[in-house]
Amino acid sequence: MKETKIVMLGTGTPNPVPHRKGPCTAIVVGGSSYLIDAGVGCVRQAELARQKYALEALGAPHLKRLFLTHLHSDHTLGLPDVIFTPWVLERKEALLIYGPAGTKKMVEHVMQAWGEDIAARRFGLEYASEEGIEVVVKEIEEGLVYEDHEVKVEAFNVIHPPFRALGYRFTTGDKVIVLSGDTNPSENLVHWAKGCDVLIHEVISTTGVEKRDAKWNRYHKAVHTDSRELAIIAKEVNPKTLVFYHQLFMVAPDESGRWVTEEEREKEMIEDVKEHFDGIIISPKDLDIIDL
Repeated sequence: MKETKIVMLGTGTPNPVPHRKGPCTAIVVGGSSYLIDAGVGCVRQAELARQKYALEALGAPHLKRLFLTHLHSDHTLGLPDVIFTPWVLERKEALLIYGPAGTKKMVEHVMQAWGEDIAARRFGLEYASEEGIEVVVKEIEEGLVYEDHEVKVEAFNVIHPPFRALGYRFTTGDKVIVLSGDTNPSENLVHWAKGCDVLIHEVISTTGVEKRDAKWNRYHKAVHTDSRELAIIAKEVNPKTLVFYHQLFMVAPDESGRWVTEEEREKEMIEDVKEHFDGIIISPKDLDIIDL
């Protein structure tokens, strides 16, 4: 049985925090890799992880499968990177992209925007692979969306208005891994995640969001999950390991004017979740590999 590995290539948000690249998670089984979302910097992060963990499946030519949770910019800014960089580095197969409605249109526009580059590399001195620049997009609904000899991938609907948004359930030979994508608390997610080995769930600081102005408080409460809400979800799902993802720490000055640090917010968020969940909790940084 091949061991499953989870590598957090990017744990960031729209905020340009230098040490957190855009959202991107890699699931690696044997010689195969599966990317979920394509935040900024994702291919370079994959190369760093390849070197750090000796995971050849994360080398650029092997990045052949991408699953998008939704089409927000922070989750898709790396899309041209996933399409073009591995091709330039001699990917020989088509890139498979799975995502919600609108994914085909986004990919078509990316291919048009880089049309001059494609022509130059295909018909210039590089003789770049015709197959490697092919992109096959499948717009998916809830249910089984992909299966090969390593994984079964199921998509399910989550709540992230106004987008159609998805979470994913990966079943491998030794683990069941569920990733929420961006979502408000969702009973459907609880249904699909029940009893999984690893739940990777987005989270925002309850304390931090309560201190935001009315506009941002209303927005975050409608489309994301705060740490106290995640505690209830974790209790219901009861995963062996809960992994924070897309952490919004809401770093800001406190009442005295002192800036609260990311580390302080993170500690608060973990304590919030521990109120209802006594399993393993991990709040990863970029390039962390989850110990399964």
